[in-house]
Amino acid sequence: MTDSPSPAAPFPLPVFQHRRRRWRGIAYVLPVAALTAVPLLVVLASFLSPQPEVWAHLAQYVLPDVLKNTVILLLGVGLGVLLLGVPLAWLTAMCEFPGRRFFGWALMLPLAMPAYVLAFVMVGLLDFTGPVQSGLRALFGSSQWFPSIRSPGGVVLVLSLALYPYVYLLARNAFATQGQRALEAAQMLGVSRRAGFWRVAIPLARPWLVGGVTLALMEALADFGAVSIFNFDTFTTAIYKAWFALFNLPAASQLASLLVLFVLVLAVIEQRVRGERHYHVRAGHAERIALRGAARWGASVWCLVVLAVAFVIPMLQLGYWVRQVWAEDFDARYPAFIGRSVLLAALAALLVVGLALVLAYARRRYRDAGTRWLVRLATLGYAVPGTVLAVGVFIPIAWLDNLLLALLQPLGFDGFQVFKGTVAVMLLALAARFLAVGFQPVDSSMQRITRNQEEAARSLGLDSRQVIGRLHLPLLRGGVLAALLMVFVDVTKEMPITLMTRAFGWDTLAVRVFEMTSEGMWERAALPALFIVLVGLLPVMLLTRHGERD
Repeated sequence: MTDSPSPAAPFPLPVFQHRRRRWRGIAYVLPVAALTAVPLLVVLASFLSPQPEVWAHLAQYVLPDVLKNTVILLLGVGLGVLLLGVPLAWLTAMCEFPGRRFFGWALMLPLAMPAYVLAFVMVGLLDFTGPVQSGLRALFGSSQWFPSIRSPGGVVLVLSLALYPYVYLLARNAFATQGQRALEAAQMLGVSRRAGFWRVAIPLARPWLVGGVTLALMEALADFGAVSIFNFDTFTTAIYKAWFALFNLPAASQLASLLVLFVLVLAVIEQRVRGERHYHVRAGHAERIALRGAARWGASVWCLVVLAVAFVIPMLQLGYWVRQVWAEDFDARYPAFIGRSVLLAALAALLVVGLALVLAYARRRYRDAGTRWLVRLATLGYAVPGTVLAVGVFIPIAWLDNLLLALLQPLGFDGFQVFKGTVAVMLLALAARFLAVGFQPVDSSMQRITRNQEEAARSLGLDSRQVIGRLHLPLLRGGVLAALLMVFVDVTKEMPITLMTRAFGWDTLAVRVFEMTSEGMWERAALPALFIVLVGLLPVMLLTRHGERD
């Protein structure tokens, strides 16, 4: 595969200026990195002040079930996304069959559906009182043999269907750029086509498969809404219950610290697997394998079944429920839900993209190790669940609030909090969580600007600010737009941070979904869920179109 364009080298400088430049880069990036570093350090610092009674309670009543469920979830979802994503990627990238071009982009659509929406649709359809089991009882007299959706298998199935696009997208790009050349070379050495898939294509695609599975596992670890609907206790639900049900912030921070260690181990494994291997295959669009006979139609049926179960049927069910409750439920509250969701997502997108521009520019201009490490640290928040970041942000904000109140109340201030429960705190936590989402497209666009273009601009007499305004920003428009859309959609779908840090009465569409699903009212949850999915479809289509063009 071809390497990405090499980033522009820094301008040659006298030796004595390099030290000044290094500290200048760190100074730019450090405040942004602190957004992620402070919550993580606050959570990890709970290890320094262990509370034996809290740990005894957690060890006896919480950790056994949480650890068991988390292991089941990780193993099941890891296997599920591989079994779904890899075959679909291979078929649409390397094989020719009816509908291949359509399925190539349509199989990405489940990415627009939050896992918690798919979860309550599946429960509504497949539970004992749902239409599927009701129909089976009408036909066969009993549905006791039907497997229960409210089980560990049901959680794994739902999250695998929601998260397989991560593996599908990366594996498809890997297979498509391999082309048939590697397989043809293997066949010339006497390897059959089937053996070539296992011995050549899969090993060559391994870094991308590991990256996709790691993303899916981090999302599974961070998931809060889907596991709550299934009453399947994991670290995220345990942290939420410790905070809001037991009002025990120390227990929440102790649990969060364990989860941070889980996430850091996953991140290190992913980095080591990716960093130690380098695969170079020339890009090309070789002829695809023309499937024949039953395999030809079997491929189409398999793609259709996955698409139908993961996206089409849930969308139809949402539409059916919305039609039932629209007249009664769509009242004056909904414009407020939508308005707050859009406002929060827009503010978060603008904040994140602004910070991403600072990181990308600093990473380009200052290439010392300190700046690179801080950029890496600043974008680590995407691997950390929202519940953890909410805890990590809340604790220092509460400390700052108490400090300010002690200073302000003698001066006549009669409030009981300054920052807690404000939109600013939500934005800080959201920025830490989604900075990586905004940084990647901005940084990719920044790397495409060549050194020659900068030198040409400077030779025309432009100073640094003018180069940024008249060269960088116009060329970054595509990356900035993609970053804005992606962050906007992720924040619209995000549930735990909004739920745990929102101001009183500041409900959004995601919070409305949680309130309705926690009461088992699937029909009423369908209305806000459908708005969230429709908002998410636009960037998924743009992302798919961009991938097809590349």
